[in-house]
Amino acid sequence: MKLTAIIEREGDGYVSLCPELDIASQGGSIEEARDNLREALELFFEAASPEEVKQRLHGEIFVTQVEVKFG
Repeated sequence: MKLTAIIEREGDGYVSLCPELDIASQGGSIEEARDNLREALELFFEAASPEEVKQRLHGEIFVTQVEVKFG
């Protein structure tokens, strides 16, 4: 299954988020944050019932940028 991983710098590390399931993790590097998110997702799928997965899984996620006026 392919899921979205949004990774952003936070302080000295990185935070990773899967918006489809609202599951997050973190790491000291982008790669570590991504790998830790993958592990958190795999653990979720191992522990969650099919009903919980269905309830939490958002079908379509779109990541884009918007331009806004500032100042």
